[in-house]
Amino acid sequence: MKNIVLLGCNGQLGKEIQTLVPTGYQLLPYSRADIDVCDAGQLAKICDDQAALVINASAYTAVDQAESEPANAYAANANAVELIGQLCAKTGARLIHVSTDFVFDGEHSQPYQPTDTPNPQSVYGASKLQGEEHLAAITGLEYHIIRTSWVHSANGNNFVKTMLRLFQQRDTLSVVSDQLGSPTWAHNLAEVIWAFVQQAPEKGIYHYADAGVISWYDFAVAIQQESIAAGWPDNQTLISPIPATSYPTPATRPAYSALNCQTTEQALNISRQPWRDALRCMLLELKAQQ
Repeated sequence: MKNIVLLGCNGQLGKEIQTLVPTGYQLLPYSRADIDVCDAGQLAKICDDQAALVINASAYTAVDQAESEPANAYAANANAVELIGQLCAKTGARLIHVSTDFVFDGEHSQPYQPTDTPNPQSVYGASKLQGEEHLAAITGLEYHIIRTSWVHSANGNNFVKTMLRLFQQRDTLSVVSDQLGSPTWAHNLAEVIWAFVQQAPEKGIYHYADAGVISWYDFAVAIQQESIAAGWPDNQTLISPIPATSYPTPATRPAYSALNCQTTEQALNISRQPWRDALRCMLLELKAQQ
């Protein structure tokens, strides 16, 4: 029985990881309430010689708030990641660390490769990139960094659930149409993470998102259509496309952040689910919980 430590167990991804534990693995989940990932002493107590692998799904993810709280973002997304990596290298544990499309500047017109040069435009993206760089610099560490984007699930807060709430509250809704990327169902990402655990491909940086590239406006329209099909009330909210300049935010978001996932597909011998099929599955799961 292999012991796997999971940090960030109460997040969207952490909860999905816990539902998919394969036979032969013992998952040891820790939440923010259980452990402060910025505390080396607390980390050392769990990342010990008994852990074959650590999955780090913890992060500071308040993208806009990070602009006014950079110290907090860097503490969780960079400094803590370095501590985790150092402890894993010391004990011989492999590390799977989740990162983000926000490490890119959005100037591309085709999906980003793992080898493309990062250029984050926000504190959140910069702090996540620094965490990646810390791991790459640790001698002897076996790691997989998995960048993902636009994560949603039936648990936690996300764009899908925000849209569902707003559809019941508003007659009209404006959504940004010139920021493009790929939604990712946390369930699918969790399956990919367990595939990394089991198959242990070559260490390095990988990308995973569900298949397809859309705008936030496209996503909102699909959420409305698929939620009605799944049984939500049809309040006929009118969704209008707007440019990002009409919806200013403290943090700059990449205009294009689709991820090329071919390396991951080849390494794990998998095919990605189309984003709309994944959205449909997620909405059906959420509906069943009500």
